Amino acid sequence: MINPDNKKYSHTFSFDSDNVLFSEDKALNTLLKEVLGKIKTYGEEHIDNINKLIQIGLALSIEKDINVLLDKIVDEARSLTHADAGTLYICDEPRKKLIFTILQNDSMNTRLGGASGKSIELPSVPLYIDDQPNYTNVSSYVALTGSTVNIPDVYEAKEFDFTGPRKYDQTTGYRSKSMMVHPLINHENDVIGVLQLLNATNPLNGDVIPFAKEYNLLIGALASQAAVALNNAQLIKSMKELLYSFIEIIAKAIDEKSPYTGGHIKLVVELSMMIAEEINKSNTGTFKDKYFTKEELEELRLAAWMHDVGKITTPEYVVDKSTKLETIFDRIYLVETRFQLIQQLIDNKYVKKIADARLNHKSDNEIIALKKARDRDIQTVQDDLVFIKECSQTAEFMEDEKIERIKKIAQKTYIYDGIVTHYLTEDETENLCIKRGTLTEEERKIIENHSIMTYKMLEPLPFPKHLINVPLYAGGHHEKVNGTGYPMGVNSPELSYQARIMAVADIFEALTAQDRPYRGPMKLSKAIDILRSMKDNGHIDPDIYDLFISSGIYLKYAQKVLKPEQIDIHE
Repeated sequence: MINPDNKKYSHTFSFDSDNVLFSEDKALNTLLKEVLGKIKTYGEEHIDNINKLIQIGLALSIEKDINVLLDKIVDEARSLTHADAGTLYICDEPRKKLIFTILQNDSMNTRLGGASGKSIELPSVPLYIDDQPNYTNVSSYVALTGSTVNIPDVYEAKEFDFTGPRKYDQTTGYRSKSMMVHPLINHENDVIGVLQLLNATNPLNGDVIPFAKEYNLLIGALASQAAVALNNAQLIKSMKELLYSFIEIIAKAIDEKSPYTGGHIKLVVELSMMIAEEINKSNTGTFKDKYFTKEELEELRLAAWMHDVGKITTPEYVVDKSTKLETIFDRIYLVETRFQLIQQLIDNKYVKKIADARLNHKSDNEIIALKKARDRDIQTVQDDLVFIKECSQTAEFMEDEKIERIKKIAQKTYIYDGIVTHYLTEDETENLCIKRGTLTEEERKIIENHSIMTYKMLEPLPFPKHLINVPLYAGGHHEKVNGTGYPMGVNSPELSYQARIMAVADIFEALTAQDRPYRGPMKLSKAIDILRSMKDNGHIDPDIYDLFISSGIYLKYAQKVLKPEQIDIHE
C-alpha cells in the first residue's frame, strides 16, 4: 500500500498482480489507466520510430545506387511523418543553387527524378540573387542558414514567398498546407541538400494536419543519416568519375602516341560491352546460364579501357611501323640513295670502258654492245629497287620466291672508295624478308610485351574488391583459347570470359580499322573471314564468335563505325 504524505489526497494506491499501479477509486483508476495507456503508446511509438531510424540508417548505408538512395531518403522521411508529398533538393558544386532532384506526391500520383527515370522540369532555386542571400524562398533559407522550418499552413505564412506552391495548386487542384523543411548537413558542416515535406496527414482519417514538433528531432536524425549516406554516395560517385576520367585520358594519350590507332581503345570498349550485354540477353544455347552482374560489367569495361596501357612503354617507331624498312624514319630513302650511287658507279665504269674502246679504235658494234650492257646493268639495278620498294610497302604474305630474290639482291656488291659493300645490309635484308606484316620477330616481341606491361602496371594498384580482376582481364586480351597466345599462354577453360570477349573485340576493331599504316580499309566480309579462320584455328572462343555473328553485333558496329564502302555484307 502507498499512502501519500500530502494530506489533501485521500486516495490509496496499490499494485496489482502484474505490478501495475491502480487505485481503489474507480473514476481515478479509469483515468490512471488512460494516462498509463497513452504513456505506453507514446513510448512504443518512440521505440518504433527509433527502430525505424536504425533500419533506415542501415538501408541508407548499404545503398550504392545514388538515385535509389535519394528516393529512399524522401520515402522514409514521408513514412515517418505521414507526409503526402516530399521534395529533395541537392546543392550544386559551386553552392549557388538548389537543384530539384526528387519530387513525390501521393495524391497527385507523381514520382519524378531519382530511380523513376523521369526528369523534373522545374527551375533550380537560386541561393543568391544579385549576390545577396535568397531568404525569400523557404528551401534556400534553410540551405543558407541550416535551420529547420515547420509551417502549419503555407497560405497563412508571411515569412516566405510561396508563390510557387500556390501556382502549382492552381494548376493541379492540389492544396499545399503544412510544410516541414530540413537541411542535410555533411561531416564538414556544409548543407548539401534540403528535404522538404508537405501535408502531414492523420493516419486515422487522412486529414491534413500540421507536422508535430517532435518530428523536428525525428527528421533531424533522419536528415543526419541521409546526409552521411548521400555524402558517401557522392564521394564514391566522384571518385569513380575521377577514376574513369583519368583512365580515359590515359587511353587517349596511348591512342595519340600513334596517328594510326586513334580511337582504338574506345571502340574496343564499345565492342566488348556489346558482346557482354548480348550474352546477358541469351536465354538459350551456350550462354543461357551465363550472366554478368553490374559489378562484373563495370570490371570488364574498366579492363577494356586499360587493355593497352602497357603501350606507354612501346616505342612509337614500332607501333607506327608502316613499311618493312621503317624505324625512326623510312629507310627506303637510304636504299634509293644507295642504288642511285650504284647506278652512277655502273655508268662510270662503262664510260671508262667506252672511252678505252674508242682510244683502242674498237668497232662501232663493240661500243654499241658496251652501251647495251651498261643500260642492261642499270635497268637491273632499277628493277631491283622497284621490287625492294614493293616488298617494303606490302604487309601481305611474301612468297618464298620473293624472299629468295631479296636475298640474291642483298648478296650483290659494289665498290666505292675501295670498299666492297653489299647492296643491302643484314638488317635491311631481315626486314624485307618478313613473311607477313611489317614487324620482325624482335619487333613483334616488343609489341607483344605491352600485354605483360599492362598487367605489371595495373596489378599493384589498389583496386576495390569488385574490380580486383581488372589487371588479369586487361593483360589477357591477346591470349588464345588453344594456349598459344601471350603473355601467359593461358588456354581454355582457365581463360576468363572477359579476356575472350576483349580478344574478339580487339581483333575485329584492328581488322576493320580505317587508318592502319600498312594497308587500306578492309572489307567487312574479309574481316569476318579472318575472324572465322581464327575461330577454326583455336585462336578465339568459338561460342563468342558465333554469338558475335548470329546476334548481328558485327553489322551493328559496322553500320555505326565503318565507311559505307567497307560494308559489303547486308542483312
